[in-house]
Amino acid sequence: MSPKSAIHWMERCLCLAANADSATSPNPRVGCVILSPQGTLLGEGWHKHAGGPHAETEAMNQVRSRHGSDALHGATLVVNLEPCNHQGRTPPCTRNILNAGIARVIIGMRDPNPTAAGGIDQLRSANISVMTDVLKAECFRFNEAFAHRHLRQAPFVTLKIAQTLDGCIATATGESQWITGKAARKLVHIWRRENDAVLIGSGTAQADNPGLTVRHVSGTQPWRIVLDGQGRLPRTLKVFTDEWVTRTIAVVAQNARPGYAGQFQNRGGRLITVQTEDGHVALPKLIRLLGSDLNIQSLLVEAGPRLASALLKQDLVDRLRLFIAPKLIGKGLQSIGDLGIHTLRQSKVFGECLWESVEDDQLFTGYKHLIQT
Repeated sequence: MSPKSAIHWMERCLCLAANADSATSPNPRVGCVILSPQGTLLGEGWHKHAGGPHAETEAMNQVRSRHGSDALHGATLVVNLEPCNHQGRTPPCTRNILNAGIARVIIGMRDPNPTAAGGIDQLRSANISVMTDVLKAECFRFNEAFAHRHLRQAPFVTLKIAQTLDGCIATATGESQWITGKAARKLVHIWRRENDAVLIGSGTAQADNPGLTVRHVSGTQPWRIVLDGQGRLPRTLKVFTDEWVTRTIAVVAQNARPGYAGQFQNRGGRLITVQTEDGHVALPKLIRLLGSDLNIQSLLVEAGPRLASALLKQDLVDRLRLFIAPKLIGKGLQSIGDLGIHTLRQSKVFGECLWESVEDDQLFTGYKHLIQT
């Protein structure tokens, strides 16, 4: 297969995998296509949800239903992540590939999960032709939360900010709806469905009373996490009273006694306590807790200036998504506060940057870490 053709089919794999949003978490999003020896499409599939058949199995089953099992003999399988080589809730994909008689496998990136890795070596040892690292960078970014969790043992944290040209997220009177346009706001809902959880601070909860639900698009509702260190938020907030209470977590300091605790927990909400540092909930401890105890691997933070500044100052942001609207406010609430920076040498620098237009708004995406697989 030519490099151009391999890239074309890998792009198709990523398109298929994108159908799953966060439903596969904590597993990766994977798509697969199967081609005849002549290079025509025989079947395709994607991993739809955690515990369900993997993308390779879905694609092979489609080929069998359309063309019969014999069509798999000598075929080429293209997949954006190394086929798994372990028995989990489903059998190893390498075994299914070998049993089907697949002749060639094209892979986007190696699996960073040491438990599941080893598929490439297993296939090659069985004399299967294997091509690796096709669109490696794109495949890595596509499953960056999954990769980050296994490479760094922590959730992948995305900080989202929407501000004006002069860096304001609200007017001096607190008005903030809306800084950006409809297209930018729809993107935020897409990001919510792609993440395991959405986190806000007490200031945002008090000022905006957000629902933090997935709207305007279909998809999985993420966990809603409210950081309320002192436990002083009113019990009437949407996150404590609406139909998604069972998908809501309130985080308080160890000595806090929130007035909403009783009704909130009785309706299925979760209240967790985290140690404090300098009078505030220790953010590094919270993020590690979300990953280790709650199995959250991707966290979207929709923060006000206090929480945003604290995360940036402590180097806890893996990706910054910053909308800039073509508006000026002048005297208003700034998006980011003091980061303790006194010289340009101390500036927060991103390893990879991207600028995009979202209708009239500009979107800056900055990554803390360079791609390493």
